[in-house]
Amino acid sequence: MFSFRQLKLLAGVALVIVVTGCQKSPETIKIGLIDPLSGPFANVGQHFQRELELVVELINSRGGVLGGTNFQVVALDGKGKPEDSLIAFQQVVDQDIQYVFQAASSAVASALTDKVKKHNERNPDSPVLYFNYGAVDPALTNEKCNFWHFRFDADVDMKMQALTNFMARQAAIKKVYLINQDYSFGHAVSKSAKQMLKAKRPDIEIVGDDLHPLGKVKDFMPYIAKIKASGADSVVTGNWGPDASLLVKASDEAGLPVDFYTYYGGFVGVPASIGEAGIGRLKQVTGFHSNVGLEADALVDAYRSRFPDSNDDLYWLTLLYAMEMLAEAIEKNQTTDPLVIARSLEGGKFKGPIGEVWIREDNHQLLQPIYVSTLSKMGEEGVKYDVERTGMGFKTDGRIEAIDTVLPTTCQMNRPD
Repeated sequence: MFSFRQLKLLAGVALVIVVTGCQKSPETIKIGLIDPLSGPFANVGQHFQRELELVVELINSRGGVLGGTNFQVVALDGKGKPEDSLIAFQQVVDQDIQYVFQAASSAVASALTDKVKKHNERNPDSPVLYFNYGAVDPALTNEKCNFWHFRFDADVDMKMQALTNFMARQAAIKKVYLINQDYSFGHAVSKSAKQMLKAKRPDIEIVGDDLHPLGKVKDFMPYIAKIKASGADSVVTGNWGPDASLLVKASDEAGLPVDFYTYYGGFVGVPASIGEAGIGRLKQVTGFHSNVGLEADALVDAYRSRFPDSNDDLYWLTLLYAMEMLAEAIEKNQTTDPLVIARSLEGGKFKGPIGEVWIREDNHQLLQPIYVSTLSKMGEEGVKYDVERTGMGFKTDGRIEAIDTVLPTTCQMNRPD
């Protein structure tokens, strides 16, 4: 286990890591990444790939696992679509890759978890383990739970619990507009927001509830006009990728005076799209942001040093959790057998840069701290790093401890004999 303080040294020698990370040992453990590398969400998948490569290089730089075996990232383009992602999964199988990582789209995750389960039932001698680090439809660890699936990001309901607890304390909120992508994740955000706001602040009026096509809207002005006409003072959205950046860009251009309560307001293009108009108004609920402090600064510095031209920042500790817990399970059991590793991960714990996280045995959901944060000016207390080199960064409004994010589950998991 590396010390996160040691990351400061690793960040300073990033060029060395780049060179040595390319020198594969005779035997490598392949990590199959299935996320969009082309199409409207390509910037999302490319960011995921950078973060995964950073974590893999850090683990390899300290000797890898099993006495010197390195990990190797094999990035496959799922295009953010279930059908293309299943084609990519077949490439995973054809290359004898035992571990698959995916985040972009709960629709993809739903298809993948079913495919992995069926593959493993039919091929018990060559199973695949699925690490979901960002697809957060609650169904994936409830009615669709699967022994071969582990989720390392907090689900929609866990995040909405934190977000609505914060919103309930904001007396100025009177009218809320919901706008989300028209698929399982967006539906889950809408449902959760309505239920939790009603329970915590029954005086708040839901004045709109729009669902729009995923990745197909180029001009959000018609939606902005509806929000403006509704008299909403706040917008709740789970939009990600260009659907998030184009939404807030349109709101800026129209001069829409609302607060945005988001799941991905700090990710790839959103802060730059709204600019200074988002200061104090663009909020997000996440498991991490670059100004959480503690021992995370060294990791943020390592990402910036490793990818100086990317103009973005570390956003997902979930990839760190997944890779570190995988590496630890391999070392502990001295095997890469997915069945052994899966059993070892159940109830597994990891001391990360912002505290301890652990995996629930009953549904394979990782429990971790959750933050609510607001876009703020650089120089304010608690804003050390800006986002997308905008001169603005996210400032923590509140932190919810991992133990306080636990919600009931309906998972009835069937385990292999």
